[in-house]
Amino acid sequence: MALVQLTYDFVHSESSAALLSNMGRLALAAILGAAIGLERQIRHKAAGLRTTMLICFGAALYTILSAELASAFGGDHTRIAAQIIPGIGFIGAGSILRERGSIVGLTTAATIFVAAAVGMAAGGGLFLTAIFSTIVVLVSLVVFGWLEARFAAAQHPAGSK
Repeated sequence: MALVQLTYDFVHSESSAALLSNMGRLALAAILGAAIGLERQIRHKAAGLRTTMLICFGAALYTILSAELASAFGGDHTRIAAQIIPGIGFIGAGSILRERGSIVGLTTAATIFVAAAVGMAAGGGLFLTAIFSTIVVLVSLVVFGWLEARFAAAQHPAGSK
């Protein structure tokens, strides 16, 4: 009976409300990152489902940690979150390759960068911003990717060079 009372007290405490809020933020980041990553996975890109989901989730987690640690121990709550950007830049730079005289991977790098921003928005509690941003990213990747392919095919019909 004591365990039931302890569980009831925890679920109705302030700390459980914060925990549930943080879990919701992290879950949203994972879902939105997975949506972006699924598009990249379908196109067989280097940063696919798992990578993009983890980047989005990690950015959300660092954003939450930044706020939580600053409130618990004092300090500037933006310090940890501010380091997400150069860290993601490093990962994005690693996805850009030089291949046969051209540069490939710029869209992958940009997708990694924006997935981290979506994660930061979700981690910061800006749910509608994170969702809207994900929709814009998916439209950019799917619709504009289709348009680019269509225009490229129109410019270079099969058999002509």
